[in-house]
Amino acid sequence: MSDIWPSELRVSKDRQRLVVTFNDGQSFDLSAELLRVLSPSAEVQGHGPGQKVTVPGKRNVAIISMMPTGNYAVRIGFDDMHDTGIYTWTYLRELGERGAELFSAYEDELSEKGMNRDTAEKPR
Repeated sequence: MSDIWPSELRVSKDRQRLVVTFNDGQSFDLSAELLRVLSPSAEVQGHGPGQKVTVPGKRNVAIISMMPTGNYAVRIGFDDMHDTGIYTWTYLRELGERGAELFSAYEDELSEKGMNRDTAEKPR
């Protein structure tokens, strides 16, 4: 088990952000969009190398639920009915530390595939 775990998980009133504060004092403000498009679910990541998909049209997605999963993660549900991503404490920390870099790469993928953050369509 990791030595780092959240001491607080707080969803904003508008449901668009999740603030994660870790036991070492580090705190990260993660957008619902970032969490949704980088979901650790098989639906987004695939079941093996080269199967990851790019999920467009999630700029305004909202968090509607969070359920603890053991002592190591949380399952986050979104208003587009996606709720299969299990976010480990390690993955939430990675999103906090590398979120800007990862989101920039996501935006590049959208552009390369002719998709955007506002128009929902089938992930590819």
